[in-house]
Amino acid sequence: MLDQMRSDQLKLRNALVAGKENNGVIGVNAGRELKRLPASVYWAGLENWGIRLFPGSIDSYAASLPSWPKETSRDHDEDDYGANRSGSALWHPQLPAAPKGLFENASFALKDEEAEFIVDRLNASNPDSLLTFLARKGGNARAGYIWAHPHVSEFPARMRRLVEHASIFSEAMYGAALQYNLQLSQLRDKDDWVENYKSEIEKWQQDLDLARLKHWSLEDFWDEIRHPAHRVLEPARRFVIDWTELLKTSGGLKRDKAKGQALVKERERRLKKGQSRFTNQAALGRWKGSSGAYRLQFRWSQASRHLQDLARG
Repeated sequence: MLDQMRSDQLKLRNALVAGKENNGVIGVNAGRELKRLPASVYWAGLENWGIRLFPGSIDSYAASLPSWPKETSRDHDEDDYGANRSGSALWHPQLPAAPKGLFENASFALKDEEAEFIVDRLNASNPDSLLTFLARKGGNARAGYIWAHPHVSEFPARMRRLVEHASIFSEAMYGAALQYNLQLSQLRDKDDWVENYKSEIEKWQQDLDLARLKHWSLEDFWDEIRHPAHRVLEPARRFVIDWTELLKTSGGLKRDKAKGQALVKERERRLKKGQSRFTNQAALGRWKGSSGAYRLQFRWSQASRHLQDLARG
């Protein structure tokens, strides 16, 4: 059964390539040598959105299929043969049927019924998420960042707070990323890289909203992002606190640059220890000139594409 599932996923990969899908196809280059199959990537998401009702792993799913009850009807309510209806179902009963010729020529484009099904599943499984709110609202609004969304003022209050926190955090941490890349460029004696990052830092300083940063409550930020599934480690928390405090007191690194350099260097040392590019010449030599030199956008580009797909559906 697992061999058949692997074969089907590779057939679907070929069908998507035949359908001229050039972006987002897992295994588009690896082909039959693909090690991590697509289903392993989205398996948990299928359960989270209530599309997959079977509760186990892919391996246990394959092992269960041959003996899984085919008949879920019951003559009487008290009849407990097998399990109840929902307990016997592998997939949501309203899951749209597979398109004809799925393994010959396929596309990511959604039909109306498929888009409606996904929005219904979002509403049922994650009613309070921002993705659900935007999918429910419909439309195809374009924005480079979620905080630049044209309808941000209409977001529910808690979502607006999260988005505001995300915007400030992204703006502040972008400076740390640029400073890191600048220092490595200087160590590599790459004058063109150095000039580029100096220019980027100058532009970042001009755009930095210091008044907003000074009124930002880190205590509220930590409270908002607290989640049982993950936690922010103390070294990361300490770096954020120290870095944002430095930005407030030095006008965004316009003063006390040495302290900013020291914070970035120490953060790298804590993270990579002996592999720190500041002390390991081999690691520094392998550096290609850019590491995370962009503003955090918290997977908005992926979410935006999903919303565009739903709107087109």
